[in-house]
Amino acid sequence: MDIGTVMGILAFFGMGVAMIYHAEGWAGFKPFANLEALLMVMGGTFCATLVNYPLKSVVGLGKITRKVLFQGVEDTAGIVVTFRALAEKAKKEGFLAIEQDVAKLEDDFMKRGLQMVLEGQDQEFIRNMLETELGFIRERHKGGAEIFNALGTYSPAFGIIGTVLGMIMMLSSIEDVSAVPRRMALALAAAFYGLGSGYLIFLPMGGKLKRRSEEELLIKEIVIRGVLLLQSGATPSIVEANLKAYLEPSQRVLVKTEQPAAEAAAPGAPPAAGPAPRK
Repeated sequence: MDIGTVMGILAFFGMGVAMIYHAEGWAGFKPFANLEALLMVMGGTFCATLVNYPLKSVVGLGKITRKVLFQGVEDTAGIVVTFRALAEKAKKEGFLAIEQDVAKLEDDFMKRGLQMVLEGQDQEFIRNMLETELGFIRERHKGGAEIFNALGTYSPAFGIIGTVLGMIMMLSSIEDVSAVPRRMALALAAAFYGLGSGYLIFLPMGGKLKRRSEEELLIKEIVIRGVLLLQSGATPSIVEANLKAYLEPSQRVLVKTEQPAAEAAAPGAPPAAGPAPRK
């Protein structure tokens, strides 16, 4: 679970509850218990999203939300160690010796790439296949982030719409002047729901999903480079050095492998293949 996302949302609600209770006591929460305002904001927001996006994309919003809240950061250092180990075994025993190790991999993307290596596919074919899949993944993630950004745009607008409707209904039956402040407070609750959900939940979650996408795509690029290096017959030390270039310094120290002395003395290692590391 992403503790930061959950903590941010809960901390906001906690501070809001504490502020209202300190100022007004438990009776101060009554103006916020406005079901009509909540239905106007949330219902209008999701209806507008249905108009803008296909039904299939909106229905899949739950899966996207789980990805934001519960997907942890993958172990990039572990990927480097895996490719180093596979390169060592392939160098000593041949590519067919790693077939069982590839079958045990949990990462489907990595497994597909390495299976193409075992099948004897050429480097250009492997690169095209993996980069095509990478492009589709990028587009799917982009669509999910766009939906959250749209929700964050629509909800404040429907909050204002709910407030305007509430004030129109209030002013159309203004016989009891003393009730105007209470009714205005209820009308403004719609603006609170719209602005709060938009700027606390939807837009930040869209930003978090974009960051998650960048992290996943970087991992996929590491995998592509590792597969191509393995296919080219690069030595384990070269594989490790090339893949570590993608990692942050704090992650590089987690790659606890030692370079064999024979490899350290071996000149003329094969050139690196695949996409260049991000800067």
